[in-house]
Amino acid sequence: MDIKLIALDMDGTLVNHEGEVSPENAQAIQRAKEKGIHVVLSTGRSLFTCRDISDELGRSSYLVTVNGGEIYDHEYKLVDSIPLDLDLVKQLWKLKEEHDVYFWSSTSQGLFNTNKPFDQDIGTYNWLKFGFDIQDEDVRKVMMDELVKNEALEITNSSPTNIEINPAGVNKAAALVKVCQWLDLSMEQVMSVGDSMNDIAMIREAGFGVAMGNAQEAVKEAADWVTGINTDHGVAQAIDRVLSEME
Repeated sequence: MDIKLIALDMDGTLVNHEGEVSPENAQAIQRAKEKGIHVVLSTGRSLFTCRDISDELGRSSYLVTVNGGEIYDHEYKLVDSIPLDLDLVKQLWKLKEEHDVYFWSSTSQGLFNTNKPFDQDIGTYNWLKFGFDIQDEDVRKVMMDELVKNEALEITNSSPTNIEINPAGVNKAAALVKVCQWLDLSMEQVMSVGDSMNDIAMIREAGFGVAMGNAQEAVKEAADWVTGINTDHGVAQAIDRVLSEME
């Protein structure tokens, strides 16, 4: 393997159940950086909710957020953004109202959800991602069946009970292709690590795709290798495998 960039999902992958990066994972990331490897966070989170961890690990060349909806450089300057069209948001809002389910959202103006409602008309926001968290499996299936009919939407999840919605074509793999172009790398030189359906595209398209031991089954099937679980420093295990093959 000739890995020059490591792309890491956060929730269920890099961080534990308390949202913390273990010393083992942090140290492995530093070992990779010392070998000249770019380590890029590639997350469904917005910048608001991942910047502290990015700072803690030491800034990298790029930061992929909102499932690829936004990309920031090492100074946290926005270098790429693909918003969710307001007409699509209105359709998703209508679906939320019809089924009376928990919603959450990422906008340029902040994060909003059922417990933190909007303080202005939804048309005033710059939308990046819309999501639902639905405990009832039957309701979730009905909504998923409705959503996948819309070819303008990219449908994934970051946990078995949620649904994440970006504009069609916006995913972590597409964002990493851009990052690779900017760094004069190829996707063959990327190791991607993740656990959920919003990671599956980058795992499939990477030269070395790694699923966490706690990953959803479809993600494991798409991966080249399965590492340990997130609470057992699976990211460090994956990084150390790559580094050992460089020696």
